[in-house]
Amino acid sequence: MEADHRAQVEELLAGYRRSREQLGSVHRTLATITESATSADGLVTATVGAHGQLTGLVIAETAYRTLRAHELAQCVVELTAKAATAAARRAGEALAPVLPRDTDPEALLRGTADLTAAEREPADDVETFENLSWIQTGRKR
Repeated sequence: MEADHRAQVEELLAGYRRSREQLGSVHRTLATITESATSADGLVTATVGAHGQLTGLVIAETAYRTLRAHELAQCVVELTAKAATAAARRAGEALAPVLPRDTDPEALLRGTADLTAAEREPADDVETFENLSWIQTGRKR
């Protein structure tokens, strides 16, 4: 009997260690994700991290002569959004293996995922005591 419990505990610990290592791997992968987007004319490149934060911006010297300030600003915003979308997709792909089956990884990263557990219906063969009286043990009301 004690050996059975010990084996169960060892099995649970092994599962925990596997899950922890898998989560560590996902964390390391997320930390390395970067995506870049470059304007069609090649004058502006925006680079973002896994969460869409701007980590780099390269603007060619000629961009200041070619683009007006509002055009350059709009270009930066659009490129950042494009790169952020690609980074979110990659981050979602990295997260998917460690999430429950019906969880949308990109929605989770955006903070819009529905994480409420679906309520399960009780099985028909589950014994209930709702029709028993505590005064008359074993007798139905």
